[in-house]
Amino acid sequence: MWKLSFKPSAFHALSANVPKNDLPRVLRGLDQLCADPLPNGRERRKLSGGDGLFRCKVHGFRVMYVFDDSHVSVLDVRAREDDHATYGSLPEPEHLGAGPDAELPDEDDGASYLPPRDEAPAGETPLESPITEELLAALRVPEAHHAALLGCATEEALLDCDEVPERFRMAVVDGLVGRPVPELLVQPDLVVAEADDLIRYREGELMGFLLRLNAEQEKYVRWAASGRGPTLLKGGPGTGKSTVALHRVGVFLDALRAEGVARPRVLFTTYTRALTRVSEQLLRQLLGDDARFVEVSTADSVAVGLYRDAHGAVDIARFDQQRELLEGAVAAVRFSGNSLQAAAKRKTIARLGLDYLLEEVSGVIEARGLTSLESYAAAGRPGRGTPLGKTQREAVWEVREAYVKALAQAGLKTWEQVRAEAAALAEGEGGYDAVLVDEAQDLQPSSIRMLVGLAAAPNRLFLTADANQSIYGAGFRWKDVHEDLRFMGRTGILKANHRSTRENGDAAEHYLSAGGALDDEDRDARYVHRGPLPVMRRVGEGAELELITRFIRGATRALRLGTGSAAVLCPTRRQVRRVVAGLQDDGLPAVAADADSLDLASAGVKVITLKSAKGLEFPVVVVAGLGDESYPALWTRETDEQRAELLERERRTMFVAMTRAMRALMVVLPDGRDLPLFGGFDERYWNVGA
Repeated sequence: MWKLSFKPSAFHALSANVPKNDLPRVLRGLDQLCADPLPNGRERRKLSGGDGLFRCKVHGFRVMYVFDDSHVSVLDVRAREDDHATYGSLPEPEHLGAGPDAELPDEDDGASYLPPRDEAPAGETPLESPITEELLAALRVPEAHHAALLGCATEEALLDCDEVPERFRMAVVDGLVGRPVPELLVQPDLVVAEADDLIRYREGELMGFLLRLNAEQEKYVRWAASGRGPTLLKGGPGTGKSTVALHRVGVFLDALRAEGVARPRVLFTTYTRALTRVSEQLLRQLLGDDARFVEVSTADSVAVGLYRDAHGAVDIARFDQQRELLEGAVAAVRFSGNSLQAAAKRKTIARLGLDYLLEEVSGVIEARGLTSLESYAAAGRPGRGTPLGKTQREAVWEVREAYVKALAQAGLKTWEQVRAEAAALAEGEGGYDAVLVDEAQDLQPSSIRMLVGLAAAPNRLFLTADANQSIYGAGFRWKDVHEDLRFMGRTGILKANHRSTRENGDAAEHYLSAGGALDDEDRDARYVHRGPLPVMRRVGEGAELELITRFIRGATRALRLGTGSAAVLCPTRRQVRRVVAGLQDDGLPAVAADADSLDLASAGVKVITLKSAKGLEFPVVVVAGLGDESYPALWTRETDEQRAELLERERRTMFVAMTRAMRALMVVLPDGRDLPLFGGFDERYWNVGA
């Protein structure tokens, strides 16, 4: 017996095309399909031109599906007489719907989503059927949006109807227009526990469905769960680490109940507040009533809570305040030793520069919770390009002491100080029966030490990480963080990428390999999806906005998506504002946002900073705004080693930005700026042009 899963578009097609009275019969037909999806030449047939693609006749409707050893995945549901264009766009043989082991072709023609500049505008495509009130009601589109949608007579008008939120427009596209088969196949599979759930979803009683785990992900849900120590799950972007972590919560709850814990307390930490909301919703679907035993939070929110419980309210210093106080500390400090030693220390501090010094104090000393000169002198500094000897570290430490006093006099604390204090408060507390840490690579060592302390036992700790997505500060070694973090025999690696196309992933990995990689272990990712080569263009600032507009319009049209599915990622907020204004002037709706305020369902292109894009994904991504002379901030670095360290970090940031793209990717480089950061765009992996 096969299990049932649906592509997201298939839910909309089901709602739009199957009347309520016919739904029970169709669901019984789907149950029969799961009993035997193999073609029989009558109801179930293999479609010619698309290996692995099948069609089943179910009570007057056509169900298009693929299947593997465990699941039947429904792609589309339409009336039997509807010879929709969707059926005419058959997949290539690699699209089997069976996961990452499908055989892929060896070559790609390098086609781009970028239309030629002089291409004539495409003609309008009339809708095959009109949009009706009945259709909108079946798709649960709010009445406030009906008038705007009823006025759309062409596909282009529907896709450009920006006054209607993206999710409602796309529901109409799925139900009425449909998508090409290759675009259906790259959508995630959503698990349907039982056919009646589809009726409840149709009637609005269900929020949604959980993503289906592939065989590799299922392996790591329970893997090493009975071990004596913590478990670390590694994997590149799009491999599903976070999804596995969510399912691991249920494993911990089962184990705790078996141990007699009637009301377990579980902590699940995410990278941003925006991701906590998504995780809470998914956990409610996954665990039902048991979700009440799980607290979803960011590590910093946990740290602030511990600090406030012990010391009261805290005032966090802004970056400009930290820089000003550190500058004052450098001017006021009296270095120890004789006059020659004091002069040497002052020279060391001047050579390091204020920004590097602030990173050393915050990112190494405070982030590691180092409380004495001896501990700092003995500490490793992985990822820091400038070596520091004994006398040099003494100089840094003496400035740090003056800086801490200045902060205290101003009534301020840094985030690093709060995290270090929270780690000390949490040590041995065991306040949670189990702790799960998602995206651990971007947590400072003191934050991880805090979370280790909050776990009741080492074997109730589960972490996910990818060092090459680390975009803040220097790296660290697990053994330097906490003695309990010994993952011997309990480190798993996910390799199947379900987010990016192989072309996008290979291009990003090759770019990173030119400098900035922190972890080269087992980076041989397997990609489920294919697409054209990503695009790299060098242009002057005056031509950049026109290029971005053309690419987004071309890509969203080709993928049959609205502009709300696209994002432009920029290095600075100044560039974000410039791009938003430019796109709006070009008639393309755009909105500036950050990771915490971003509404993924809103209309218009999302324009955000590179760092704010962490943890997010978009079908269409443009990396742009790189011509700002203040980026990267090499002018703040005094030595070649410091500049090299900054460039490696920025390459990792660029890598993270590239891997946000699910389908279409373009990187726009500034013409005339030949920085090492802008190297590594090999024509074997990129559609390169000017």
